[in-house]
Amino acid sequence: MSAAPEQILESVFGFPAFRPGQREIVDRLIGGTHTLSVMPTGAGKSICYQLPALIAEQLTVVISPLVALMDDQVAGLRANGVEAVCIHSNRSREDNVADWRRVQDGSIKLLYLSPERLMTERMLVALQALDPAMFVVDEAHCISKWGFSFRPEYEALSGLRARFPNATLSAFTATADIATRQDIATKLFGGKGDIVVRGFDRPNLRLAVTPKTDRNKQLLDFLEPRRDGSGIVYCLSRKLTDETARLLREKGYKALPYHAGLPQDVRRENQEIFMAEDAVIMVATIAFGMGIDKPDIRYVFHLNLPGSVEAYYQEIGRAGRDGKPAEVHMLYGLDDIRMRRQFIVQDEGNEDHKRREHKRLDSLLAYGEATTCRRVALLTYFGESTEPCGNCDICIDPPTLIDGTKEAQMLLIAVARTGQVFGAAHIVDVLRGSASEKILARNHNALPVYGAGKDHPKNFWTAFIRQVVASGFLSIDVEGYGGLQLTEKGEPLLNDETGFEYRDIPKTKAAGSRKARAAVAALDDADSELLAYLKSLRRELAQQRKVPAYVIFSDATLHDMCVMKPNNLETLALVNGVGPKKLKDFGEIFLCALRENAA
Repeated sequence: MSAAPEQILESVFGFPAFRPGQREIVDRLIGGTHTLSVMPTGAGKSICYQLPALIAEQLTVVISPLVALMDDQVAGLRANGVEAVCIHSNRSREDNVADWRRVQDGSIKLLYLSPERLMTERMLVALQALDPAMFVVDEAHCISKWGFSFRPEYEALSGLRARFPNATLSAFTATADIATRQDIATKLFGGKGDIVVRGFDRPNLRLAVTPKTDRNKQLLDFLEPRRDGSGIVYCLSRKLTDETARLLREKGYKALPYHAGLPQDVRRENQEIFMAEDAVIMVATIAFGMGIDKPDIRYVFHLNLPGSVEAYYQEIGRAGRDGKPAEVHMLYGLDDIRMRRQFIVQDEGNEDHKRREHKRLDSLLAYGEATTCRRVALLTYFGESTEPCGNCDICIDPPTLIDGTKEAQMLLIAVARTGQVFGAAHIVDVLRGSASEKILARNHNALPVYGAGKDHPKNFWTAFIRQVVASGFLSIDVEGYGGLQLTEKGEPLLNDETGFEYRDIPKTKAAGSRKARAAVAALDDADSELLAYLKSLRRELAQQRKVPAYVIFSDATLHDMCVMKPNNLETLALVNGVGPKKLKDFGEIFLCALRENAA
């Protein structure tokens, strides 16, 4: 085709004008510039490479991670009269051969392949004979070990540049932080190309995070006024997915489960129902979502904490693709943090990979504990600056904050004076005056802030640091070793030109550390009475069961209950010495006692 891009856009795709940012990418690819495009979900990235493919004289090869995604893309192109095919193992050999012959005779403009099929020697040799005009890497974050969903088979795509020196290489993703972008560009282009970032902001999404108390009740309360809309409820496990879908059906919702444990035909049928019908809820694990282009998803609800900011951003990106208002709500529980940490530890990746995943999770926790605009915290992670949005839970209903300027300045001084290379654990040790070998060997015990924060327990400083990071005064060096670093915004705080306020931090154990002891605190008179009451209750239970009192709970465990004053089973489970069996047997009994004796 020799028509102008605007003509093709209207005559083939039916759009009267380009969306913001599309034309600059189209022009780069038409001009032969290697380009990585980072575009928010729903910004129309497919047009950016499909249109140049129609203008090019030779074949364009699109590398896509999912068979279903390839099939949907090809079906959409054919509906617009574009000759496109995909070749994959779910099709018959006869169909694949027939379509390959059409590719060879030049009647096909777009060929969709998985990375595994493309990077076989046989396919590469066959494509070299055709001299493709362009290769497109979709979901390009999969190519980078810095990415949150790295796929080893994608890494082989770094060989395309040498194998096809005349082809333009392009890559597209909605989710890539700065380190991931640089890694993708280096692998694909050798650094000789452009990186175009069209922004991560989705202003039509209302962002909210709520501490988890009773997840089923919280979910039902959220859904009740939204019965007429379609949405996605994300769960951490297959079991929870099935249980939640069943609960919602019992409450009158049309809810369908989706996870990798279901037969493929059931998953496909449920997806088709969700795509075609109104007021359907898809209850799903992360197995559902990539390539889903239902424009009128009105909400995404996370029952559990995602694994990273990137994963969270990708999952909420399925809401509101039509540009109309949509809501994204995440429940944030301490047990989620423990489970996510456990997943990382059990991962088969090397230590570098695990370290990166821990730091990515840290960044998501910081987002969950944000005390100022959530959109600011979210976009800051991706390297963007913005003003408070007025469309998140914190902007709409600001929390009560405590002046933490002194503590924040102590923290920033500790980070600066230790060289901006140490993670939170070391900085906390400096502030609390630890005499660890690591501190003494580096002479950090001579710093002016050494021991200045000893009045606060470790869990306070851990949560406080997350809030400071979420507010943009510090950043986490994910590309390095997770060291805390001052940002441009941190300098005025250090110089006393601005202040810092933080959300109150409950006196519980450090997030994610199930066996960590609660901070030891002196009991006041009221707490002493409470401790005596709990011991009396323990004695009664021990007598009923004819066991020593310590078999029920130790004195230390009762002491910690008095310090922490848990108000639900989730926080009671964090008390040292409260295991799953004791939580089940005695949890409600002791919670009732704590409530009755609350000051």
